[in-house]
This record gives sequence, C-alpha cells and structure tokens, in this order.
Amino acid sequence: MSLKGGRGDLRDWIAQRLDPLEAHDPAGPREVRSDFDLSKAYGPDEVDLPLTPAAVLIGLVERDAGLSVILTRRADTLRRHTGQIALPGGRREPGETPWRTALREAHEEIGLEPAFVQPVGLSTPYRTGTGFLITPVVGFVRHGFVLEANPEEVAEIFETPFGFLMDPANLEEHERALPNGELRRFYAYTHEDRFIWGATAGMLRALYDRLYGAAVA
Repeated sequence: MSLKGGRGDLRDWIAQRLDPLEAHDPAGPREVRSDFDLSKAYGPDEVDLPLTPAAVLIGLVERDAGLSVILTRRADTLRRHTGQIALPGGRREPGETPWRTALREAHEEIGLEPAFVQPVGLSTPYRTGTGFLITPVVGFVRHGFVLEANPEEVAEIFETPFGFLMDPANLEEHERALPNGELRRFYAYTHEDRFIWGATAGMLRALYDRLYGAAVA
C-alpha cells in the first residue's frame, strides 16, 4: 500500500502487519533482530546472558506530505550512544507493558503527551550489543502536540519522512572496525545531514520487513 493512502485505511494496513498489543507475551517465543545480524563474528560471548527489557516509540505523524517519524539526537552529555540518532524510549520498569514504557519515556524525553498517541501494534524485538532487548511500539500521533526536549537526554527533536525510511533504495550498509580489529557491519540511512544508524536503523529495517516483506538483502 502507498504510504500516502487514506489515513484510516493506512492505519489499519500497518496495524494488521504488527503484533497486536493484547496478544503481547513477554515470555513467548518471538523472532528477534539484533546488532549482530550483519556481523556474525561480532556478538556476545554468552548468548544466554540476561537482557534488560526496553521499549521505544516509532511515532508516526500524519502530515500533508505523508507520514513522518519522530526522532531525536541524543545529548552530548550521555554516557552511552552520545549524539546518536534515536527513537524516544528507554528501559522498562517492573510490571510495565512495552507501550506504557514507550509512552512514558517519550513524555520524559521530548514532552509528548500520551493522550496524543494511539499505539497500534508492536514490531520485531531488537537486541543491542549493550545488552538491551528493545520492543518497538508503533503509534500514530495526532495533530496538536507540542514537544520540548529534556536537555539531560535529548539535544534535538526532528521528523524524518516515513516513506524515505521505508524505501529500500535508501537503506545502506556500513562497516566500522572494532577495538579487537574485527569489522562490524550495520544498517544506516542518510537523510539530509543526519546519519541514522545502528539499533535505530536496524529497528526501522525490521519494520520495513514487517510491512513489505524481507525484500532487501
């Protein structure tokens, strides 16, 4: 389906290709994507190490030109992933569902009021090299919201066209040398002057696969 289709039809089409919220089972078997998918030699020494549960919001804003995704640039003062492009989100508190975590963290990080967000489903969980298991929550953000960055966590808030991120022609593969000399390969997008890579690009690639099928190598 075209990402510029009717809003109601488009919402339904996207939701039908996601895991429904009501069927979420944190202990159930699930496909998992990870930072290691393109670099089999790069990975944890112990595959069964406990992971920290987390969630992010893939917030889809309905603009006249089509859907866009809310993204942030992380603050330069953070200890991890300084200055990188990220989806709003963070670690889950005990007893929280992924969508409650995503909404809470989006409110804390960028001031997005939960009342403006309609979660419609869950995308493929994603494991990071830093030990997090992230559940991406896809939600539609209605007009009228006001955003304000929490300076302790976020340096910048911006939107990127969803159509750009869902176009396989814009998906790149890069590699960087690790301290041990091995090469790590990863997905990335370059939009205007922003480099969207790592776990954020990996989760967006996984969402593309959910919506359109794994058509890119």
